Amino acid sequence: MTTHLYILTGASRGMGLAMAEQLLQPGNTLLCISRHANADLALSAQKAAVPLSQWTHDLADGEGASERLRDWLLAQNPADFVSVSLINNAGVIPPIKPLRQSQAADLAMALRVGLEAPMALSAAFVGATQAWPMPRKVLNISSGLGRFPMASQAGYCAAKAGMDHFTRCLALDEAPLPNGARVCSLAPGVIDTDMQVQLRGAAGEAFPDQAKFLQLKAQGQLSSPAQAAEQVLRFLARPDFGREPVADVRG
Repeated sequence: MTTHLYILTGASRGMGLAMAEQLLQPGNTLLCISRHANADLALSAQKAAVPLSQWTHDLADGEGASERLRDWLLAQNPADFVSVSLINNAGVIPPIKPLRQSQAADLAMALRVGLEAPMALSAAFVGATQAWPMPRKVLNISSGLGRFPMASQAGYCAAKAGMDHFTRCLALDEAPLPNGARVCSLAPGVIDTDMQVQLRGAAGEAFPDQAKFLQLKAQGQLSSPAQAAEQVLRFLARPDFGREPVADVRG
């Protein structure tokens, strides 16, 4: 039986978990890569009779994760799949403070998880599946903060800006190939996740934009993880996915 293969990082909570739950549909196979497995997700997959694998891997080790993914893909039979998609969703927000007060280890972690790992996983994915004849897609979950600067957010903003730009480069690499992967770095809108809790709870003197995030919550302008996941997956399924390498789910 041929299926649609989805590889998803950061699937244990937030929008990543919501995407994983929504992908548990007949005809899909799901591989999740996160620091922790999610027992409820495993139970849902069992009930839905959808093949699910959960790799517990810290994406601060992007090299190890990408090598494992490359080896796994090379061991698969392409005839088992009608499409294959990599969704780089995992990311971390470093402590919210001006760069002058930031710790090198915190900045390194944000860049390893938010930029280095997606680059390495994308490289492994497109390399290992280059000869596969079916549609291949890379969806990188970016942010408006990769396109607009914000005080006390240098590490996160830099990771997302780098994600946008490496996606542009990857699109150029893949465009001339007979079955080049279609790629997009997508901003998913403003979502009520743990990151929003961190932003709202930041010290006002260290984070000048705190009031904006408090207002978004108070005025009900945040999408739920499930709503955002639905929009993102709908975007991934569009026939023109990859036409623009950098996009926003809000159009």
